[in-house]
Amino acid sequence: MDPVEPMGRENDTSVTKFILLGLSSNPAEQLILFGVFTAIYLVALMGNMLILLLVSLDSRLHTPMYFFLVNLSMVDIGYTSCTVPKMLANYLSQDKSISWAGCLSQMFFFISFGGIECLLLGVMAYDRYVAICHPLQYGAFMSRRVCALLAAAAWVMGLTNSAVHSSLMSILSFCRSNILHHFFCDIPPLFQLSCSDTQTNQAVTFALGGAVILGSFLGTLVSYVYIVMAVLRIRTREGRLKAFSTCASHLTVVSLYFGTIIFTYIRPNSTYSQDQDRALPVLYGIVTPMLNPIIYSLRNKDVKGALRKALARS
Repeated sequence: MDPVEPMGRENDTSVTKFILLGLSSNPAEQLILFGVFTAIYLVALMGNMLILLLVSLDSRLHTPMYFFLVNLSMVDIGYTSCTVPKMLANYLSQDKSISWAGCLSQMFFFISFGGIECLLLGVMAYDRYVAICHPLQYGAFMSRRVCALLAAAAWVMGLTNSAVHSSLMSILSFCRSNILHHFFCDIPPLFQLSCSDTQTNQAVTFALGGAVILGSFLGTLVSYVYIVMAVLRIRTREGRLKAFSTCASHLTVVSLYFGTIIFTYIRPNSTYSQDQDRALPVLYGIVTPMLNPIIYSLRNKDVKGALRKALARS
């Protein structure tokens, strides 16, 4: 039997597992991709774990900004870990299958962490807006209770959003091909393989997913507009350049993340191509979690000071 044909349950018409073809079917390219993504994954893990360690060890980093960075680091570790290990294993194995339950679980965690990341980026932008535009009221606006509520809301909303998508996906039927030209189980390619009517699912993805993604993006954008306006009022040229340098780094990562994730999920399913669009999740699901600790923290003098202190202590 051909290993990539649909596998049956009781009547051999329903798919019980999927074949993840990854980003390339060329053996030589797969070895190169294995090396590249292993390096990226290790950098992402070490960078985000370092942030968690430094913030826990240095009391000077027990501030709202680093509280949200800790949450972002935890999300990024989960974000990459729910897809990359399976992808790496597939590059070294002839068996590239994943069970339907495993596929659904992978999709649930990926969408969860993606939604939480969107919301946390919006919250972090708001935190920077308050710090720069309302420094005298910062302590009141960003108290421990407020920070805890904002972080909890991001996690609850992200998990709820994913639970809705996963529940709707679980009731779809898959009775044709089980071949995913992708490196993980994602919503758009699964829609294309389903033999059920996916209009309701697509509407929910557009409405609910759009609310999370576009809401976070617009909140981030508005915060940065006010931040840039405040920076322009800085009198010294050096101060403006320093502030713009920080904003530019953050905006680059935010634009890369939101731009690719909006293009992937907030558009008609008929325009999605498994062959052309499977590389986009690499940017927002793997590269961005690697860049976040570098852009948001490791270039920061407070984090560098905490790192030097930790190294001296050891």
